[in-house]
Amino acid sequence: MSTLVGSFYSTYQVQKEQLTKFTLRSNLAYAQKLASATDNFLESALQQLAYSANVIEHQTDDLQLLNSEVTRLNLQTKSFNSVVANVNGILAATSPHFATIIGQPINTPGAIEATNKKRPLISKPYMSAAGNLIVFISHPLFDLEGNYLGYIGGSLYLKEKNILNALLEQHYHEGGSYLYVVSSNKYILYHPDAHRIGSLVTDNAVVDAALSGKKGASQVLNSKNKTMLAGYAPVASSGWGIVAQRPLKLTLSSLDVLTIEVVKQTIPMALITFILIGLFAHFIARPLKRLADNADTLDDPQSLEKLKAVKSWYFESHRLKMAMLKGVNILQMQIGQLRHDAQTDPLTNTHNRRSLNGLLNQLMFKQTPFAILEIDIDFFKRVNDTFGHDKGDEALVYLTDIIKKLSRKDDIVARIGGEEFVLVLPNEEDSKSAYTIAERLRTTVESSKIDTIGYITISIGIATWPDHSNDIDQVYKCADKALYYAKNHGRNRCVIAGSL
Repeated sequence: MSTLVGSFYSTYQVQKEQLTKFTLRSNLAYAQKLASATDNFLESALQQLAYSANVIEHQTDDLQLLNSEVTRLNLQTKSFNSVVANVNGILAATSPHFATIIGQPINTPGAIEATNKKRPLISKPYMSAAGNLIVFISHPLFDLEGNYLGYIGGSLYLKEKNILNALLEQHYHEGGSYLYVVSSNKYILYHPDAHRIGSLVTDNAVVDAALSGKKGASQVLNSKNKTMLAGYAPVASSGWGIVAQRPLKLTLSSLDVLTIEVVKQTIPMALITFILIGLFAHFIARPLKRLADNADTLDDPQSLEKLKAVKSWYFESHRLKMAMLKGVNILQMQIGQLRHDAQTDPLTNTHNRRSLNGLLNQLMFKQTPFAILEIDIDFFKRVNDTFGHDKGDEALVYLTDIIKKLSRKDDIVARIGGEEFVLVLPNEEDSKSAYTIAERLRTTVESSKIDTIGYITISIGIATWPDHSNDIDQVYKCADKALYYAKNHGRNRCVIAGSL
């Protein structure tokens, strides 16, 4: 009995550790992805303001041009809740139009900071005169001689709908998972609970690390004193920090339920077995002794074969043997299910990143060369936005089926992110040959129509081990770089690392 309990406990602890590590890595990747998306949004907003500044800065006395440009910027880009042009310290134009403040000086913290620093700027959050919690993004105006004239800027109302909130909300996870964004002075800029926006975060090591420019993952207590598995990353352009976290209790809940079911189904059979052994040990010595010996190693993968080898020559020992076989089958099936769930992507039934890393380690240990095809669906966000996440999931499953159909017997298919897949080609050390396979996959996807969604395309980055590097992390980075090149140069293409 102690051996059985010990096996349950050790199995549970191993699975608990693996699930915790996997969730921490997932949340780190998730936080990094959102930090990159937020950084891209802020850079885009600054570029939009820079373009408008170039349009108006040499004609600041043309009020019609100023009004036209702030209106265009506000309506066409949808990056700001409001846009203002401040020339020579006086508010010259606004969108939406506020007639009562035109011609007046602006003394808000964001305006003062923009005037003092005279450079492209993302302000710290502050409360406007109208009672709105604001982040102000601005770009300076200079005349032909380089004299400072003022600025053009856009406001994000943090407690109202804006494009930044929309960007972050589309990545919100249900079931207790959530993310939040903190400014450089530790005020919450975004949170699924709108009442938390604008509040100050204190005594939070994860937030402190993200705001110091670090990225990582760790367990942390949230404001409700619950243990969370948090991943965090900085937003480089603004000094903000993004935290993605999931409750530890929720992460382990499925493991707890499955372990309880294993115990419920296994313990009765084990108890019956041990009682029978105790009652009849002095009558039927040899068969029961061998069964008892095997009962101490029920968690041994070879236990089934050992039990089958016991010669139960009388009825009672035979029945006992069958009961033990059934108990071992149940135990190993449940443990196998736990391992399968921990190593498999639930949507596509392919390998997940942890399982993929284990298989790649085996290939490298055997010195088997291989090619990595990193696959990403082009404009997948449009699919989710247009048809909904259910149809997005159908597209992922459809792409998985195509990859599997075109894969060879020993090829490895894994899903490592939202719309990111990896196809590993063992014994494929020739990048050109891997490119041919990738092109066949790309053209097949391109010509395959998905119900409701229509056609999708994919971009593929290709790298080989050990040709590109002996370090698997570097091989990943090579494939990533090739994939990003493909995405940034037209998409729907395959690129070999090193051929850029």
